[in-house]
Amino acid sequence: MDPITDIFRTMHVTAFGLHRLEATAPWGVKQENQAEARVAPSGKKASPTDLAHFAMLSRGNCWLSVEGIAEAIPLTGGDCFLLAKGTSIVLSDGPRTRPRWNFREIGAMANGNVAHCGGGGAPTTIVCGSLSFDRASLKPVTQLLPSFILMKADEARTIALHNTVQALASEMAEQAPGSEVVATRLAEVLFIQVLRAHIASGSERSKGWLRAVFDPQMGAALTAVHESISTPWTVESLAGTAGMSRSAFAARFKELLGQAPLEYVTEWRMQKAMQLLQQRDKKLIDVAKSVGYESDAAFSKAFKRVVGANPGEYVKGSYQGRGDF
Repeated sequence: MDPITDIFRTMHVTAFGLHRLEATAPWGVKQENQAEARVAPSGKKASPTDLAHFAMLSRGNCWLSVEGIAEAIPLTGGDCFLLAKGTSIVLSDGPRTRPRWNFREIGAMANGNVAHCGGGGAPTTIVCGSLSFDRASLKPVTQLLPSFILMKADEARTIALHNTVQALASEMAEQAPGSEVVATRLAEVLFIQVLRAHIASGSERSKGWLRAVFDPQMGAALTAVHESISTPWTVESLAGTAGMSRSAFAARFKELLGQAPLEYVTEWRMQKAMQLLQQRDKKLIDVAKSVGYESDAAFSKAFKRVVGANPGEYVKGSYQGRGDF
């Protein structure tokens, strides 16, 4: 199993706050960089890194201004973008139109799942919403998700994204039996489609974790870890998999991923363990052995060091977390 697929299989994504914005010119809506905690669908407070936002322009034209990008970006029907939490943007009918509302106000104004704003001129329709990631998904998401991803409608791979957003909007609007479950699955598909298309574009392959994945030597070591997380990996064995000396491998790994090889192995073991513990029917010793520990005591010690709570506390849900490792 390649590392990207393993992360896709491990992450849990939930869509919420989905609505259709019907805007008429002149109009402007902003998403501010909000550092305060938000309340996730579960009712628990979520840290700023727990959320992302997405939108697709389904009718008309508008302009997108993104914090850190000098020029406003023109959008046309079918264009889709995804924002990491903490990225400020403005959507408007023109690059000089000042925003009068923020997305939180627009959501509060929605009648059902449809919100209206603007001055009655040229119409624009935008499907938008938020994505929440549970704690077991958080670290992989922060490794993969840049602050801003734009997928243009004229790119062939955007067709699947458009179909998914439309299906998601339909499920959220109709509220038929099982809609919440279907919407959650579609949100996972949407998020993976966006990330997969972004990775395929090559724009992020020269940075951080993805640079390591696509590096022939580092990629071989990472693939080995993700294929067999229970293997008693050592720096020497990983270096051998990469075809490098121990010292050269350790230095290169730290350079690309910002942590030592065995720190990465331990953190990913805990990611998989959190996923297994959430199933509730797994014995602790079985979870421990699944991620490479011969005793539940050794596993519990490592789990608490990385997660900040012992497995029992984690399962009971008493641990609220720090938002990141």
